[in-house]
Amino acid sequence: MAVYRFTASADTTITNAFESNLRIRGTGSNMGYADSMEIFSIYGQLSSSLAAATQELSRALIQFPINQISSSRLAGTIPASGSVSFFLRMHNAETPWTLPQGFTLNVLPVSQSWQEGTGLDTDSYQDLGKANWMSASTTTGWTSIGGDYNTASPSNTYKVKFPLGWEDIDLDISGLVEQWIVGDSGGAIDNFGLGIHLTSSEEAYYSGSGGADSGSFINNLGGATQSYYTKKFFARSTEFFFKRPAIEARWDSRITDERGQFYYSSSLAPAADNLNTLYIYNYVRGRLINIPSVGTGNISVSLYSGSTVPTGSRLVLSDGNTTATGSWVSTGIYSVDVALTAAATPLTKIFDVWRSGSTEYFTSSLAPSVMPTYNNAPTFNYSTTIRNMKGIYAPSESARFRTFVRDKNWSPTIYVKAVANNPTTIITSASYSIYRVIDDLNVISFGTGSNDQKCTYLSYDVSGNYFDLDMSLLETGYMYGIKLAYYNDSISGWVEQPQTFKFRVEE
Repeated sequence: MAVYRFTASADTTITNAFESNLRIRGTGSNMGYADSMEIFSIYGQLSSSLAAATQELSRALIQFPINQISSSRLAGTIPASGSVSFFLRMHNAETPWTLPQGFTLNVLPVSQSWQEGTGLDTDSYQDLGKANWMSASTTTGWTSIGGDYNTASPSNTYKVKFPLGWEDIDLDISGLVEQWIVGDSGGAIDNFGLGIHLTSSEEAYYSGSGGADSGSFINNLGGATQSYYTKKFFARSTEFFFKRPAIEARWDSRITDERGQFYYSSSLAPAADNLNTLYIYNYVRGRLINIPSVGTGNISVSLYSGSTVPTGSRLVLSDGNTTATGSWVSTGIYSVDVALTAAATPLTKIFDVWRSGSTEYFTSSLAPSVMPTYNNAPTFNYSTTIRNMKGIYAPSESARFRTFVRDKNWSPTIYVKAVANNPTTIITSASYSIYRVIDDLNVISFGTGSNDQKCTYLSYDVSGNYFDLDMSLLETGYMYGIKLAYYNDSISGWVEQPQTFKFRVEE
């Protein structure tokens, strides 16, 4: 499983807007318990004259449990820095009000601690705790009204454009999250969360006396002389499970074990495609454990010919050596890349021996084949099933789904021998998506884009394709459907498969 979500631990809206009578300033407003966060700028509600123009602004503050991300990394649940991306996920909340278009939001790290508070809305402006526009907490004010933000490092500041207004936020903030994990004591910055607000050119114009802020007004000579009202996002208190703001960890966790499709080297293929990746999995009493004398180090692999367990000489690999160097992948899992040139009479069975020094740890076999070529552009049509799906899963479960794929037009003859384990077609580029059946809500999208989006690619080994799914990502009490998409090189595009596989998540 290569998707993990960390829901916000605190969020609120702070604003300097007027109350509904337009006479009292809402400097004590707090929305810590609200089910949405609101961002807006209102210019000149009392006067449109530049000399007397009024400025009403609203900003969102949001914080995430970085300690949970650190703990997950230490436990091996998510990969080390550089092997995982962190995305800020926030979802648009529809309102009966107008929705501005063509605006940009700043996403900035907050530079001091703040309290969430217990306010519910910006109508009555009840100051039920802090933070608010003027104060970060019940004991500490902001250094600058409207919140304090860390803008010293441009790499930690982000902008998100909203051409239509209703878009969600799906923003890569990996660099900032990694700095939060390190913290100020490690030479980075502490986690005080994020502030989200309109850019200074879109927040309302105000000219303060002597070029300074005045009361709850921010001096902003380059500000807008129009209003942007209003953009809302769902907050962590929302009843909608999948709309809560979160940091989503994504990484490519695929295992591409080519034991089931080992090809001899071919002059038709580039060097990278002539390499075959083999894996071993060191299960001890049902648990993956590192080989004690190998640990996280390298392991040697040699190939042998024969029809029984090898006793002869090692085969010479394509690079002229008789031994390839494998490496540690994760706890108990090791892999090696090898290329082998076929003899005049290609071998139909090869043994791979994994060892360190003179100690042999593992011997397996594989059936190499010649890389196929075609005299036409083939059309690949498949029939797919998931062989081990249950009807109901608990939210505490992590399930591994294994697919069985066969050519849809497969036509066996009377000469085809039945076998105990029917061969499955391995799809090297396959992706899954999850949707909620009752309303077709897309819960996990196909990962068919950049490396960060390959978090939903299927792994494969000699038994076929598979993927893992952490059921805690899904809201209980609902039925979900799995859809699959396979990449078709003939058309240079992804093809969604017609089959859908359904299950429920129940407490």
